[in-house]
Amino acid sequence: MAPNVLPSPTTFPALRALAILLFLHPLRRVAAGHDYFDALHKSILFFEGQRSGKLPPDQRVSWRRDSALHDGVTAGVDLTGGYYDAGDNVKFGFPLAFTTTVLSWSVIDFGRTMGPELRNAVRAVRWATDYLLKVTAVPGVVFVQVGDAVSDHNCWERPEDMDTLRTVYRIDRAHPGSDVAGETAAALAAASIVFRSRDPGYSRLLLDRAVRVFAFADKYRGAYSGSLRRAVCPFYCDVNGYQDELLWGAAWLHKASRRRLYREYIMRNEVVLHAGDTINEFGWDNKHAGINVLLSKEVLMGRADYFQSFKANADGFICSVLPGISHPQVQYSPGGLIFKAGGSNMQHVTSLSFLLLAYSNYLSHANKAVSCGGTSASPALLRQLARRQVDYILGDNPLSMSYMVGYGARYPQRIHHRASSLPSVRAHPARIGCKAGSSYFLSPDPNPNPLVGAVVGGPNVTDAFPDSRPFFQESEPTTYINAPLVGLLGYFSAHS
Repeated sequence: MAPNVLPSPTTFPALRALAILLFLHPLRRVAAGHDYFDALHKSILFFEGQRSGKLPPDQRVSWRRDSALHDGVTAGVDLTGGYYDAGDNVKFGFPLAFTTTVLSWSVIDFGRTMGPELRNAVRAVRWATDYLLKVTAVPGVVFVQVGDAVSDHNCWERPEDMDTLRTVYRIDRAHPGSDVAGETAAALAAASIVFRSRDPGYSRLLLDRAVRVFAFADKYRGAYSGSLRRAVCPFYCDVNGYQDELLWGAAWLHKASRRRLYREYIMRNEVVLHAGDTINEFGWDNKHAGINVLLSKEVLMGRADYFQSFKANADGFICSVLPGISHPQVQYSPGGLIFKAGGSNMQHVTSLSFLLLAYSNYLSHANKAVSCGGTSASPALLRQLARRQVDYILGDNPLSMSYMVGYGARYPQRIHHRASSLPSVRAHPARIGCKAGSSYFLSPDPNPNPLVGAVVGGPNVTDAFPDSRPFFQESEPTTYINAPLVGLLGYFSAHS
């Protein structure tokens, strides 16, 4: 990472902070380099620890066992499988679908650099899409959650012992949920690209289902938290509105199908669905930055001048996250970590870094840079900023702590995760009841089952981190933290 890719920091005062962050920060001088491929392997392995349902014979996280084998029975459908989104035992469809979309995007853009781990990344996608096909099997219905979150959160028990309510929640014509349905359509469409050459029949099934689910999302508009508020709020309540998910779903269907219908939909609805809003947000509830970066590739490849306004938004996103000239909503900790208000900050770090890296690649192919007022942000600079965030996660930070379990010499030992913190079924065959698990939750002892590859919510804005289960915003891992990290690590494992 030679500093000559940057203009002189004295030339552009706004870039002085960036130069310091990337090249003069003391953490850069002591870093010995990272084994990005090892981190990639572990980041994908994490998803096996989050599996719900009947585990396959080649399951590598051996302390997990089958769980939730009767999901969907009360609704007369099979809803087994999928992923637990975080450290609890509920299957929330909104973040699960977003995880699937971004994991697919990681494979699409960076799979060629993943080496032998590509196979495992594709298997992680398929575990999710097999479940999404189940939840969308009934036309005009999407099953969006299995498990009562209040009941679940009042217990601390292994998924294998679960005796909390496995209530099934759905959206339909009378109870719309364009947000979760739009995201599900995006996930199915993105995954159809992953399987296009690997399993053409499965790919066609995914794309056909995406088309159907998107049509439902668009025709019956509304936010799912309107009719399911008691079930999904405050856990995964839609604060941002459903409009971005409609554009997001259309963007992925455009990419997967190349049908004129979706291009025209995007152009017709750009203003109506607020494409230019909150351009520096990207996560399970807000897709705006992702929409703009995804569609900008078409412009930069010279294939879609009609999406120029999305490229302008994407450029604005880039400028909003650069240190020294960043947007008020994007801060940096003293140690150099992106920080945004709200819980589980690492979700913002990995998602925004993924977009920086993806956009840098699109810019490189077009031999372009982003103009931010009087400064120019080159593709190399964007890659370095993304890499700086990854390195922080892996241990280049004031605490010299890796925030990925199992990577490096020092990492979180007491993560907020039921299965990890309780004895495994192998070690403790007898059932551990709902409240009996409380002693493990409150224990100062390390978790007995390291959830290798899990990236936790991370430190606060001052780089402080309490390695303690009760501090769930800092110590809980989620699938949507890891999904974009898979792409980042795939790239850096081949370009270190």
